[in-house]
Amino acid sequence: MTSKIVQKYFPQLNAHQIQQFDQLFELYQYWNSQINVISRKDIDLLYERHILHSLGIAKVCTFKAGAQVLDVGTGGGFPGIPLAILFPDTQFLLVDSIGKKIKVVNEVAQAIGLQNLKAVHSRAEQVHQNFDFIISRAVTQLHDFYPWVRGKFKKESIHSMPNGVLYLKGGDLSEELKASKLKYIQLYPLKDYFEEEFFDTKFVVYFPAQ
Repeated sequence: MTSKIVQKYFPQLNAHQIQQFDQLFELYQYWNSQINVISRKDIDLLYERHILHSLGIAKVCTFKAGAQVLDVGTGGGFPGIPLAILFPDTQFLLVDSIGKKIKVVNEVAQAIGLQNLKAVHSRAEQVHQNFDFIISRAVTQLHDFYPWVRGKFKKESIHSMPNGVLYLKGGDLSEELKASKLKYIQLYPLKDYFEEEFFDTKFVVYFPAQ
């Protein structure tokens, strides 16, 4: 299995990045048999449901060189690892409260030579650092998530959108967004960027630091 589906939507990838994406299938297949980080039925759909899904964030925001991004509840490294491949000049910190998942992230990152990613066994509340953006993939309800990361944003924005949260979520979000009491939320439907049916009900939820 190769990263052809990634190249379809990100034609600007260089040879090194393509090689890194291509390596992911065998690595995740191996590590998933040791430590379950992806549902068994999804491993054959790794590029669509995990890698391309993660890269949906890149369709909404192009991270700049020198930017710092925190991935909360990264699990097996999503969305952090695909984004770190795509943006080699951006620094990524990936955290998860389950240590064996972080072991997988570190093994995969080391195997493909990712220099711009650090993965730590930690909860978001224990991270004492400020970031341009905080990313995550459906870890919990937004009204529970934001208190974990409040106050962890840099004051100055270097991107076209103000520093904030980019959150991958699916389904009908109307009740959850209302309950979150967050302001200035923008929804980006991934079906606007990717034609596969999987993305019909998937969104990037963005809101600025508040």
